[in-house]
Amino acid sequence: MLLPLLWLHDYCDPGLDAQALEERLTMTGTKGERIYVHGVTALENFIVGRVLTAGRHPDADRLTVCTVALGEGDTAQIVCGAPNVKEGQTVAVARPGAVMPDGTRLKKAKLRGVESNGMILAEDELAIGTDHNGIMVLDDELVPGTPLADVLPIATDVLELEITPNRPDCLAIYGVAREVHAATGAPLAPPPWSGVQSPEGEVPGFSVEVRDRELCPRFTLRLFEDVRVGPSPPWLKARLMAAGQRPINNVVDVTNFVMLLSGQPLHAFDAGLVAGGRLVVRRAQDGETLTTLDDVERRLDAQMVVIEDDEGPTSIAGVMGGARSEVSGATTRVLLEAATWNGPNIQRTSTRLGLRTEASGRFEKQLSPEQGIEGQLLAAQLMEEVCAARAAGGIIDIGGAPPAPGPLRLRETRVEALLGAPIARGEQRAILERLGFEVSEAGDGLDVLVPHWRRTDVTREADLVEEVGRIWGFENLPVTLPSRRGVSGRLEPAQRLRRRAEDALVGCGLYEILGWSFASPALVDRLSLPEDDGRRAVVTLANPMSEEQSVLRTTLLGSLLDNVRRNQARGSEDVRLWELGAVYRATGEQLPDEQQHLGALLAGRLRPPSWRDAEPPAGDFFAAKAVLAAVMDALRVPWEVEAAREPFLHPGRAAHVLVAGETAGWLGELHPSVAARWDVERAAGFELELDTLLDAAVQVPDYEDLTSFPAVRQDLALSVGDDIAAADVVAAVRQAGGALLRRAEVFDVYRGAQVGEGRASLALRLEFRAADRTLTDAEVAQRREKIVAALTEQLGAQLRA
Repeated sequence: MLLPLLWLHDYCDPGLDAQALEERLTMTGTKGERIYVHGVTALENFIVGRVLTAGRHPDADRLTVCTVALGEGDTAQIVCGAPNVKEGQTVAVARPGAVMPDGTRLKKAKLRGVESNGMILAEDELAIGTDHNGIMVLDDELVPGTPLADVLPIATDVLELEITPNRPDCLAIYGVAREVHAATGAPLAPPPWSGVQSPEGEVPGFSVEVRDRELCPRFTLRLFEDVRVGPSPPWLKARLMAAGQRPINNVVDVTNFVMLLSGQPLHAFDAGLVAGGRLVVRRAQDGETLTTLDDVERRLDAQMVVIEDDEGPTSIAGVMGGARSEVSGATTRVLLEAATWNGPNIQRTSTRLGLRTEASGRFEKQLSPEQGIEGQLLAAQLMEEVCAARAAGGIIDIGGAPPAPGPLRLRETRVEALLGAPIARGEQRAILERLGFEVSEAGDGLDVLVPHWRRTDVTREADLVEEVGRIWGFENLPVTLPSRRGVSGRLEPAQRLRRRAEDALVGCGLYEILGWSFASPALVDRLSLPEDDGRRAVVTLANPMSEEQSVLRTTLLGSLLDNVRRNQARGSEDVRLWELGAVYRATGEQLPDEQQHLGALLAGRLRPPSWRDAEPPAGDFFAAKAVLAAVMDALRVPWEVEAAREPFLHPGRAAHVLVAGETAGWLGELHPSVAARWDVERAAGFELELDTLLDAAVQVPDYEDLTSFPAVRQDLALSVGDDIAAADVVAAVRQAGGALLRRAEVFDVYRGAQVGEGRASLALRLEFRAADRTLTDAEVAQRREKIVAALTEQLGAQLRA
C-alpha cells in the first residue's frame, strides 16, 4: 500500500515528518517498509510561466524558441520541442538547477546553437501523468512566478506500508487516516462520502439478477448519462501516480481514485455495450472463456463468478472486467458497479487464473457490504466533477446491508489481565472512539459496537483488548516474565548436542554458512553421482524462482563448494566453512524425506603463513579428519572410519564414517576433476547425518577417576603389510589389550628400505591403567605380549626393535 502524505493530509495531518509518522504507524501495527519522494525536488526551481513569444527555431523545424515570463521583470529564453506550445499559454517551467523526478539536474543548454534557459514541462516530466505528446497548459488566471508546488501536487513523501490480511480497511487512504487519527490524536476530517444522500428509485432501462448470494452478498449499480470521456485533471492524475496507479481516462481514473481513497473497488461498464440492459451474476461454466481488459482470453471453471449480459460473460467478478464492455472515447453512458464478493472465492479465482489485480487484492480479504454504497456515493461526486456526468435514476441495490451485530463487552479487569498493565476506562473509551467504535458505559466495563469496516477482524473481547493495547502502546507495557511455577527455560537435549557440535567447529577455526535449500538440477552431474546413487532422487519444485534453483538439494556439498568458490574469487584463498541444514530426497510419496546434515569443507592453507612457517600445510584428508574428531569428541560419540569410494572424492583419500556400526557420512578429499568444476584447487571435508550422531551421543557423561592411580605408557613399533589398514591394527591391539588398555593410537608411519618393499612400519602409543591399583611391570608385560601375539597371528605383523 503506497500512502502519499499530501493525500493523507487532506483527511488527517498529524504534524509529523515522514520518518516519525512511519515509526508511529509501525508501533501500532501498520508496518512501514520504506519512505521515498515521489515527484521533483528543489521545488524553488519549478514555477508558473507565461509564453510571451513563440517562434520557429532557425535550424530545426520541430523546435520552438520561446520567450517566457517567469515573474515580474523576469524572462527567459527556452527552446521547446512540444508541438502544442503557443504564445499566451500559461505553462509549468523548470529553471536551471531543477532536479527532475528521474534524478537529472537541469542545466543551461544550447539546442542547435540556440541557448535554452530551462524547460517547459509536460505532465510526465513532473510525474503527475503519463502524457508526453505536449506541454501542460495551466489556468490563465495563474500569475507567472508562482511556485508550481502551490498549484500542482508535484512532490510528496510516500510511505510504503505492509498491510496485514486482517486489515483490508487500511488498503485505503481514508482507512489509514483513521489509524493516524487514533494513533496521534490529530483531527480527522469526515469521510468524503458523508453528507451525500443515497438516491431512491430504479435505474432506468437496466436490471440486475444475483443467482448466488453466498458468493455475492451485495451488488449495487448506478447509471450516469452525458459522460464526457477524456483526460483527467492534473490533480487527479497526480494523486493516482503518487499512489502507484497509471492514469487512463477520467472514467477509469475515477474508479481507481475511489478504490484508493475508500478501499472499495468499482467497475465501469459502457452502458451502450451491455446487451439487453440486464446484468446477471452467476457461476461460470467449465471451459467458458472471456477476453479481459488486458486482451487475454481466460478459460474459466464452475467455481468462478462472472457478470453476464444477454450476449454472455462481460466481467470476471472481483478480478477484472471484460474487453467487450470497456469504456472508450465514444462512451456517453456509464454503469458503475460496486459489489461485495466472497473473499476466499476471489482469492481462488485470482490464483487459478494467474491474474492478480488491485481489486482482487482487496476483495480476497473480505470487504464489508456497506462499503459498496460508500463507493457509489463518492464516485457520483467525482463523475459529476471530472466527467461532467449526470446521475440517472437511483441505485440498484441487491442484498442490502446486513444487520449489525450486538455490542461486545470490554471489561476493565480483562484488559489488565491480558495486557499486564492497568489502563483507565476513560482512556480505553477514547482509544476505541478514535478508531470508529461506538462505546457506551456498562456495569463492569464498556459496551462496544464494532464499525462495519472492522467486523471481520474484531469479533470478541480479546480483539478489543488488542485494539486498546496497540494504540495505547505495547512498548509502554512493563517488562515481566510469564507467571509459571517450577518451570525454567532451557534447551532440549538435541539442541544442547547441536550447540556442542557447532561450538567444536567454531573452535577449530571454521565459519558457519547458511546455504540455499534450492539447487540446480545439474548439481548431481557436477558431483559425478552415478545413475543408481540415492542422491539423484531430487525433489523438483513446482514453481521455482529460476532453473538454477528448481530442485531441493540432496547434499550440503554443493552449497559448501559454491561458497568456497565465491570467497576464493574475491581474494580469500584460505576458506574453512561448515553448515548445518536440511537435505531432501524424493520418496515417491507426497512429502520427501527430509534430514538434517552437518558438513564442513577446508580449502587453502590451514593457518596463515609466518616468518617461521612460510608455507603452512593445506587442508587435506587428515586435517578434515582432525576437525571431525573434534566434533565427535564434543558429542562423545564412538566412531571409526573405513576406506570407501565416493564418486566426488579422491580415490585412496576417501572414507565412510561409522557410528555404532552404521554409516553416518563421508570423509575425504575432493576428486580433482570435481574440485575443478568449482575452480577450486584442493579441498577436503566431511558430511554427516546429524540424527545418527545425536542418537549415539552421550548426553550425560559418567564420572571416571583419572588421577588416583598412574598410567603406564609404552610405545610399540611393528612392521605390517602395506595393504593392511591402520584401523585394523588398532582394532586388534584394543581387543588383545583387554580392560587394562585404556588408549591406543598410531603416531608415526614409515615406508622405506629398512622395512622392505610392500611393508610399512607403524608406531603405536599404548596407555595401560587400572582403576583400583597401580599396575606392575609384569602385568603390563603380559598384556603387551598378548598384543604382539595377536598382531602376529591375525595380521602377520613383525615386532621391530
